[in-house]
Amino acid sequence: MNKLYPSAQAALDGVVRDGQLLAVGGFGLCGIPEALIDALRDSGVRELSVISNNAGVDGFGLGKLLETRQIRKMISSYVGENKEFERQYLAGELELEFTPQGTLAEKLRAGGAGIPAFFTKTGVGTMIAEGKELRDFDGETYVMERSLVPDVALVKAHVADKSGNLRFNLTARNFNPAAAMAGKVCIVEVERIVEVGDIAPDDVHLPGIYVHRIVHNPSPEKRIEKRTTRPRS
Repeated sequence: MNKLYPSAQAALDGVVRDGQLLAVGGFGLCGIPEALIDALRDSGVRELSVISNNAGVDGFGLGKLLETRQIRKMISSYVGENKEFERQYLAGELELEFTPQGTLAEKLRAGGAGIPAFFTKTGVGTMIAEGKELRDFDGETYVMERSLVPDVALVKAHVADKSGNLRFNLTARNFNPAAAMAGKVCIVEVERIVEVGDIAPDDVHLPGIYVHRIVHNPSPEKRIEKRTTRPRS
């Protein structure tokens, strides 16, 4: 099975549709699938619900999809750094399911593992728990959280072999493996493509069984979210 596609647009073709639930890897601007996000914008699909730790920044990452009004709902744990996100939410134009970061990661991991729900103490006694089932275990109260199984996962990795086995680059791994495992269809953008066997088995971070389509993007922009410097002493 050939998993390699000539462009991000080709990889999304026939997969993305209006109204879908998508998971997008990344943390801030680290490890985001830049080319796939651009192709998603250009596809014109709308009314999307997007699972992502955050929504990029104004004019970059998922911020581009907010500008074009293609996102109806965000399922996120951090909503700073994006004025358009703030404007749309406060104006009632964007739905937000605010989720603690660890809970969001576990909702994706559980979805990929076939676990429909789990109990956690995080959020008990706060608005996060409103309307959710509570249960006591060993004298402690827990809230039930449903797992997430997105229609499509868009993921960024550093290296892939032609079977889709992946290696991520340091902290750019972040939410990417969990998003990939949870998605019914996983499309991955990579900087390097190698032959099967070139990645040692112990160096594979995510097995190719989870990856359906691969796009080569050898020169991503890798923009820095916030640059802070000080003069040399």
